[in-house]
Amino acid sequence: MTRIELAGKRVLVTGGAGFVGRAVCRRLRARGVTDGCLCVARSDEYDLTREADVARLFGDARPQVVVHLAAEVGGIAANVAQPGRFMFANLAMGMHMVDHARRHDVAQFVHVGTVCSYPKHCPVPFREDDLWDGYPEATNAPYGIAKKAIIVLLDGYRRQYGMRSAVVVPVNLYGPGDNFDPATSHVVPALIRKFEAARLTGAEEVVCWGTGDVTREFLHVDDAAEAIVRAAEIVEQPDPSNLGSGAEIAVRDVAAKVAAACGYRGRITWDPSKPSGQPRRAVDGGRARRLRGWYPRQDFDAGLEATIRWWRESGGDREKTVS
Repeated sequence: MTRIELAGKRVLVTGGAGFVGRAVCRRLRARGVTDGCLCVARSDEYDLTREADVARLFGDARPQVVVHLAAEVGGIAANVAQPGRFMFANLAMGMHMVDHARRHDVAQFVHVGTVCSYPKHCPVPFREDDLWDGYPEATNAPYGIAKKAIIVLLDGYRRQYGMRSAVVVPVNLYGPGDNFDPATSHVVPALIRKFEAARLTGAEEVVCWGTGDVTREFLHVDDAAEAIVRAAEIVEQPDPSNLGSGAEIAVRDVAAKVAAACGYRGRITWDPSKPSGQPRRAVDGGRARRLRGWYPRQDFDAGLEATIRWWRESGGDREKTVS
C-alpha cells in the first residue's frame, strides 16, 4: 500500500461544484491542495458524456490525481422517469474518465460508487462481495449497474495496464448544501422540504411515498468527503469500500425526526401505491476502517438540524442540482 501526499499535486474533481464535490474540495484544501492545483470540472464547461470534452478536460487540467464524483442521479421518481438517461450518462462519463486517466498515467483515480448497486434482497449489513450476488432494486437498477460496471472496468485496467485506483461506495448522503430540487432530491432533503412547507402553510397532513417501513443508512456529507480524500491518498487495488454510519433506520422514523426538527405538528400519512425502493439498506463499513482508518463522526440528529437550518437560511427556495 502506497501513500500519496496530495499537497502540491494537481487534483481534478469532477462534479466538484456539486453537493459532495464542494465538501471534498474543502477537505482537499485542508490537505494543502492549492486553488492553483485544484481543477473543478463543471458540467457547463465539459460534457463528460462526450469523449471529446473529456479529452479537452484532461488536456486543460493535466491532473495527477482524479476524484470522479460527477453523476446524473436522483431519488426514486427521477430514476423511474429517466432510467435510460441515467444508465447511459453514468456509463459514458465513467468510461471516458477512466480511459483518459489511464492515458495520462494519473497517480490515483477515485471512483465514487453507490449503494444502489447492491442486489435488491441483499443480506444486511451489505458486504462488498455481495455486490455481485443479484440484480439491484428495479427503480434504480440502471443507475446502480452503470456505477458497478465502472468498478469492473477499473479492475480490468489495473490488471491490463497497472492503473492505480480506489472505489468507495457511500450510503445515502445528507447535510447542508444538499440538493432540494423536488424532481431529483433524495430522502432527507425531500422530507425537509415537505415538512417545512407544511409548517409554513399550516397543513394538517403530510403524505409521504411508500409504506415508511423500508430502512436506510445515512451519512453526513463531511464524513463522506473525508473518506473520499483518504481514498485519494492511499493507493491500492480497486476493491470497493463501503462508507456508512453504522445506524440503520426506518424511513418512517426519519420522517418523524424531520417533522419534529422542523416543528411540524400535523399528521404524517403514507401512500403505499408509490414505490418505496429497496426494502433494507445498511452496510458493513469494516473495510474502510481497516484500509484507511476512517470512522464517521457526525451525529444524525445534529446533522438534520444543521441541514434544516441551512435550508431556512437559504430562503427555502434554493434548488441544488448535481453538477
